[in-house]
Amino acid sequence: MKMAANLKLLSFLIPCAFLVPVLITMAPDLKEAWNSEALQNMKTVFIGIFLEAAPFLLMGVLLSSLMQWFVSEEMVRKLTPKNPIGGVLVAGLLGIIFPICECGMIPVVRRLMHKAMPAYIAVTFILSGPVVNPIVFTATLLAFPSHPEITIARMGLAFAVAASIGMLVYVFVRRNPLRMPKVAATEVKTHPGFKMAQPHAHANAHDHNHVKNWRSFFIHAGDEFVDMSKYLVIGALITACIQTFISRNDLISLGNGPVASYVFMMGFAYVLSLCSTSDAFVASAFSHTFALGPLVSFLVLGPMLDFKSTLMLLSTFRTRFVIGLSLAIITLVFAGSWLINLLV
Repeated sequence: MKMAANLKLLSFLIPCAFLVPVLITMAPDLKEAWNSEALQNMKTVFIGIFLEAAPFLLMGVLLSSLMQWFVSEEMVRKLTPKNPIGGVLVAGLLGIIFPICECGMIPVVRRLMHKAMPAYIAVTFILSGPVVNPIVFTATLLAFPSHPEITIARMGLAFAVAASIGMLVYVFVRRNPLRMPKVAATEVKTHPGFKMAQPHAHANAHDHNHVKNWRSFFIHAGDEFVDMSKYLVIGALITACIQTFISRNDLISLGNGPVASYVFMMGFAYVLSLCSTSDAFVASAFSHTFALGPLVSFLVLGPMLDFKSTLMLLSTFRTRFVIGLSLAIITLVFAGSWLINLLV
């Protein structure tokens, strides 16, 4: 069996041997291409995106590790409102107390869900937290000083979309959406409209007997940071390629039209993958080109759903759940921003 596996691996390595002389022949051209202006721009954009998001991811990972230490499952159950409407409203406003960027939000919520937080509250917090917080509120006001209605519309629509999706999750999601080993978990009902996956007894015993010291704290935080940052790196790299090799003017030319302008701004927010604390300054550059609705759709969709956060969501939740969540976000943001544009 081992010999067969080695032969199978050899069949993949043989074609690579033919690439060696080709790469040697093209070495000067490859060096010139690597030093070209476009690739220099791509590297700069990639480093910028990564450095912008990494501190928030690190903050989220450290907070997640502290929760592993100090927040028990019983505490989460006691603090979780029993009424779903109350739970959604509280989760929608939690960002005011915990102003975490979308990159740092996912590790925190994953840890809380492992400690019995219901899925509908966790999803509401993930979606509203990166927008409904004082840092983003101030940044948006500074980016649009003469248009406070944009800031109000952004906060209001983000809260409405997050709360609506939280209620949809409460009604329709009947099993834990987290990715978990099938062997290591059994499903037990812990909350109306939600089934919580709970580890077997031996896993619980290992968790409770785990020594709590600073070394274990940093090991846990480091493991989680490495686990989440690889998706951030891939997302930042692909985003940098798109930003470098696709002209912004070409993208803007696609946005002419009542519906196309919304599609363009939402797609642009997804592709740019900006942090929620800085995307308002990018949106302000389009304030003379697009109306209120498309601008708000850009400001609300980006923190809820972009390329790098999609990869991080897929690493945490089941694929089917992420697809349904993405479709719900896109639909509600489009409908809400169109309605705001119509009314204001």
